[in-house]
Amino acid sequence: MYQPERWIAHLDMDAFYASVELLRYPQLKGEAVVIGGRRADAPQQLEDGSWKYSKLRDYTGRGVVTTSTYAARDLGVFSAMGLMKAALRAPDAILLPADFDSYRKYSRLFKAAVAEVAPVIEDRGIDEIYIDLTDVPGVRDAVGHDPLGGVKAVAREIKNSVGRATGLTCSIGVTPNKLLSKIASELDKPDGISVLTLDDIPTRVWPLGARKINGIGPKAGDRLVKLGLETVGDIAAADPAWLVEQFGDSYGQWLHAASHGRDSRPVVTHSEPVSISRETTFERDLSAVHDRALLGGIMDELCESLSRDLARKHYAGKTVGIKLRFEGFVTVTRDQTLKLPIASATDIRHAVGLCLKRVKFDKRLRLMGVRIGNLVHTSEVQAAPAVARAEPLAAPDNLSLF
Repeated sequence: MYQPERWIAHLDMDAFYASVELLRYPQLKGEAVVIGGRRADAPQQLEDGSWKYSKLRDYTGRGVVTTSTYAARDLGVFSAMGLMKAALRAPDAILLPADFDSYRKYSRLFKAAVAEVAPVIEDRGIDEIYIDLTDVPGVRDAVGHDPLGGVKAVAREIKNSVGRATGLTCSIGVTPNKLLSKIASELDKPDGISVLTLDDIPTRVWPLGARKINGIGPKAGDRLVKLGLETVGDIAAADPAWLVEQFGDSYGQWLHAASHGRDSRPVVTHSEPVSISRETTFERDLSAVHDRALLGGIMDELCESLSRDLARKHYAGKTVGIKLRFEGFVTVTRDQTLKLPIASATDIRHAVGLCLKRVKFDKRLRLMGVRIGNLVHTSEVQAAPAVARAEPLAAPDNLSLF
C-alpha cells in the first residue's frame, strides 16, 4: 500500500477542562457537567461525606460556558454559550468553576508525555497539538496484514502515554497533512484514533459538512450553503474557476485544494507570541465612580497575573493596552508604547493608568482586560531602572482612575 511522504497527527484532548475536573470529582463521571461558574459554585463536602453541587438552574449572571461534558453536550450545552441560556436547556446540569492553573498543569503533562514518543510538536493551545510522526521509528512498518499497522501503533502509544501521565483521554487523527488530521481527530471522538490516507477522502471526508474544514468560518459556510455547497464533497465537485469567481482568487483556490485534502504546511515547533493578555468579565455591571475600589483591585490582579505570565514565558514588552467593554457591548481599547520593555506588575499598572486617562467613563463596565505587546525575550532586555523603562509615567494623582 502507498505510504505518504509525511505522517502528521493532530491530538485533541477530550472535553479537556471538564475531564480535568472529573479527576477531582470522579463521582460525576457520566453526568451533565458544565464548567464556567464562579468560585462560589465550587462543590461543598458535607459532614456525612457527601457532596453538594451547584445546579445550572440556580445560576444568575453573564458568565459563559467554558466547556461541558459530553453528557451536557447531548443536552445542547456547548462552549461559549451563555450560562443563563444553557440553564434553559439543561437546568439540572452540575455547574463547576473553572480552574485554569490546574488546566495548565495537565496541559504541560500531556505535552511532555507526547514528546517522549514523538518530539516534533506544534503547540496549538492548551488542549491540542500537531505532531510530525514522519521520522518516528516504526511508523512505516506493517503489522500483520495491515500496512498502516505501524502508524496506528505509534498513535496508540501516544494515547497510552498521555493516559498514564494524566489519567485523561484524547483523540488523534493521523493523515498526510495538518488539514486532514484536524478533521480526522474529530471523526471518532472521544478516545479515538483515525488514520486516513488520501484514498479515504471520498468516503470519510467528502460526506462531512463544509464547516468541518478548519478555515471555513460561519460567514463562508453560510455562503457556501446558499450556493448549494453543503458538504466537503460538494466543494470538491465544484469548478475551480467558479469558486474563484465566487470567493476571490486566494480563498477560491484554497477551497478547491482543501476539499481535495491538499495542504503542504509544515509542523512548526516554535513561534514567538505577538502579545500576551488577561481579561475578566464581571458578574454585574460596575461603575467607575461607585465601584472604583473594586475595579482598582481587579485591575491590580490582572496586571499581576500578566506579569506572572511574562515571567513564566520569559518575555517583556513595550506596548501595554487595555480593553474595556461597557454596557451595550461597546468595546474601547487604548494602547501606550513605552521607551523600553517592561515586565513587572508595577510598571504594567503605571502604563495602564496612562491608557485609562484617555477613556471617557460615562457608562458602567462589564469587562476589563490588559494586554502587552511588542514582546522581546528577557535575555535581550538590558538591565535598567524600572522607572526608566516605564517612562513616561503618570503622576500619582493621575492614576486615581481605579
